[in-house]
Amino acid sequence: MPTDLEIRAGFADANGLKIAYEDIGNPNDPPMLLIMGFSAQLTAWPLPLVERLVEGGNRVIRFDNRDIGLSSKISGARVEGNNLVRAAQFWTLGRPAKVPYTLVDMAKDAVGVLDHLGIESANVVGASMGGMIAQIVAAEHADRVRTLSLVFTTTNEPFLPPPSARCFNALFGGPGANAGRAERIDFSVQFMKSIGGRKYPVSDAKIQEEAEKNYERSYYPAGIVRQLAATIGTGSLVQYTKRIKSPTVILHGTDDPLVRPQGGKAIARRIPHARLHLIDGWGHNFPEELIPDIAAILVNNAAQGR
Repeated sequence: MPTDLEIRAGFADANGLKIAYEDIGNPNDPPMLLIMGFSAQLTAWPLPLVERLVEGGNRVIRFDNRDIGLSSKISGARVEGNNLVRAAQFWTLGRPAKVPYTLVDMAKDAVGVLDHLGIESANVVGASMGGMIAQIVAAEHADRVRTLSLVFTTTNEPFLPPPSARCFNALFGGPGANAGRAERIDFSVQFMKSIGGRKYPVSDAKIQEEAEKNYERSYYPAGIVRQLAATIGTGSLVQYTKRIKSPTVILHGTDDPLVRPQGGKAIARRIPHARLHLIDGWGHNFPEELIPDIAAILVNNAAQGR
């Protein structure tokens, strides 16, 4: 990232929590709020992608969701029961569960970041679980959303295809309570490998480096458990998705093993005006080869809100 790119970091007082954020680029440019997904810190938005978004004339804000990264941890809020059982009940019966918080609460956190920065409305981009949060923001706070971009996400409806067996095992497994630094990082490496697309492989060295940086920045597995519970416990988003009026674009890979492409197609069915981009061979990450194309789609959609 160029050294002259202006980055302002801080903590937003949002929804009773401290939400860590980075505010990047010219503050006079149209704001673009990036909402990241399950278990991922704000750093999961690759700097080369952020750079292209800034070059495209956007003020980019990325933040750590609650319970992850440098943001407030919801300590003391236990998830009762077993996430695997809850997930099985949801995917087979469509039954959401009682959880400490839901994606609706996390959507309020996102709006709180905008409030803290004095931003009336923004171009909102959500990836994976962050795309689910973004759908709620666009429905419940329509006046705050200029445009909406949804990246490898879903309506969270029951009966959509679940993750692949490899991803499923990674989602509901773990390195063990007594694991050391190396074992924990290795588990993260294996998870990141499991979600990539076969056409755009990421080198082992790059994945290892990213996993180590993420571990050093923050390691908080209890938050991961609660975020997964929030996703399952929120249930179907259809009641929100079908109310979205903002100019919307959907990006999804045909080789996504974590959130299957049927998730993106389900969103497109619920938002008739949305534009769906299915990218051949793309998985559930941001490979370098695709960043120019992804950035161009996001920048073009944001231009609809000016």
